[in-house]
Amino acid sequence: MEPVRNPYAPGAGQRPPELAGREREVDAFEIVLERISRGRPERSLVLTGLRGVGKTVLLNTLRSEAIGRDWGTGKIEARPDQSLRRPLAAALHMAIRELAPLHRSPDRVDEVLGVVKAFVLRASGPDAKLRDRWSPGIDVPAASGRADSGDIEIDLVELFTDAAGLASDVGTGVALFVDEMQDLAAADVSALCAACHELSQTGAPLVVVGAGLPHLPALLSASKSYSERLFRYQRIDRLDRIAADQALVAPAKREGVEFEAKALDQLYECSGGYPYFVQAYGKATWDHAPRSPITAADVRVAAPEADAELAVGFFGSRYERATPAEREYMRAMAALTPDAETDAPVPTAEVARHLDRKPASLSPARDALIKKGLIFSGERGTVAFTVPHFGRYLRAQPGPDV
Repeated sequence: MEPVRNPYAPGAGQRPPELAGREREVDAFEIVLERISRGRPERSLVLTGLRGVGKTVLLNTLRSEAIGRDWGTGKIEARPDQSLRRPLAAALHMAIRELAPLHRSPDRVDEVLGVVKAFVLRASGPDAKLRDRWSPGIDVPAASGRADSGDIEIDLVELFTDAAGLASDVGTGVALFVDEMQDLAAADVSALCAACHELSQTGAPLVVVGAGLPHLPALLSASKSYSERLFRYQRIDRLDRIAADQALVAPAKREGVEFEAKALDQLYECSGGYPYFVQAYGKATWDHAPRSPITAADVRVAAPEADAELAVGFFGSRYERATPAEREYMRAMAALTPDAETDAPVPTAEVARHLDRKPASLSPARDALIKKGLIFSGERGTVAFTVPHFGRYLRAQPGPDV
């Protein structure tokens, strides 16, 4: 069929044409926004899940919901090599800019912007060099004695309090969205938790919505013990059969195209219900199908092309980031779960036994893979892939350990 009309969108963070299976999360967030706007107590949110399940898409959708209610919003993507000060200041600057047209007092807005500027200019250590080369783009003097102590926990509480106060003036709130939250430095995680804790006690209208890999709750708990009660955790998983079919059928129907039932069976078997894979196989199938309705035979012809594209762009790019020792470790993990479609957790002791090595000698490779976001440790003594079907990909590659 005509490729120009292809409705499917397999892209990183790219919203699919039909956001299927996420109604519960969107509805829950709408309730959070409404409760906070009415002065009711609510917790911040943390979305967790494997890569490819649509966490970033959902994060962007929730941000759109907040914007639609006249909330001030900002979004950051955490990086392991970057302090929280600069990106957080930029995100709150954006949130304040969204609130400014609603506020009656430009001086009040400028006052809060001055606190944001003071917060970012108080950078120390490696961030100080960044500060010297970068200006936050805020055309007001930096505040003095507010969010500029140099202690990230103190400064963040003061910054959040002032931003939330500005939103309270206009009867709305501030929503801060943090993607790849597991990559925040330990000190920044601790400060973020402390700030959320402080504001939740005062009822200030500010909410943090984080998204990250499955081990994110454990990282937050290790930072602050009360984080288990501070956040509402929502696990974002693969789509069930009904939602996966909807993600394929609804966009096609709008283009006047239908699927045979057996084609949908085949597509679900290929994708496993993971949203990114649903879009990838849907796109390839559309391009190969000569006419409507799309058949199971069309899926079988198209699947190898989708497999090849995923092997290069989704799996291969991650595999290439690993060192030889790290690849050996991942191959051993894959070999230990030959029949597991979902790449179930593998005991680290079994990995060591498979490689005929002492567990301690494998710790550097394991820790490096966790830091690179290729594997995670959900429970003590086990590891699992962060990427769905990664074990299946590795088992298909030539090598001595698979």
